[in-house]
Amino acid sequence: MTARKRLIISIACAVLAALAMLAYASSVRASEKAARDDALARYGGEQVEVYVAAHDLAAGETIDASDVKRMPWLVDLLPADCIPSNEDIAGSVVGSTILANEPVSRQRLGSAGTDVSVPPGLCAVSVPMQDVQAVGGAVRSGSLVNLYADTGSGVGLLGENLLVLATNGGAMGASGSRSALSWVTLAVTPDSVQELLAASQSGTLFLTLPDNQSPNAPQPSQGAASTGEGSAG
Repeated sequence: MTARKRLIISIACAVLAALAMLAYASSVRASEKAARDDALARYGGEQVEVYVAAHDLAAGETIDASDVKRMPWLVDLLPADCIPSNEDIAGSVVGSTILANEPVSRQRLGSAGTDVSVPPGLCAVSVPMQDVQAVGGAVRSGSLVNLYADTGSGVGLLGENLLVLATNGGAMGASGSRSALSWVTLAVTPDSVQELLAASQSGTLFLTLPDNQSPNAPQPSQGAASTGEGSAG
């Protein structure tokens, strides 16, 4: 092959490569434009006013007016399913932690407006809880559980046969996958609330399922054991 033919082939390859790059870049720009146009169509402008967290919101918290604020946000930078400020989200339950000034999206919320029936003499408390801390996510609303706290210096029993009033875990999505657990709401005695909240802040909580999950199971415990009882360390 002569040097002239090699030069022609090299130029032709370079031209084809350049055309391929131009086609790819054009495809990427078209995709970005389509996504941007869709966002603009949904929100109606270059900026939109959305709800953002006024402070860190933990899983299980119920949102009220003081927990969020309205803030203009660039459409291109908005997360999926963010909530515009003309919607009322008071009473919604936080499904996973929302950091201060983070736009509030529906993906971050749990079951909003769900009625919780609290047994007489008890009160409802929501605490953060992941699958690994709750028997692999097997805990469901209506379960009776034992509650332990690991504060670093030992594991203590906080309560036995506590009723699970609500949880965001276990729901099946369209793809057939189960949603991960991020919080549970328990029925506890009023005098144990402070101890439970302090334990959730200073350590890690764990739930176990005792061998009484049947129609004839004992009623939910009317008291909570102190962290000193049942200590494993």
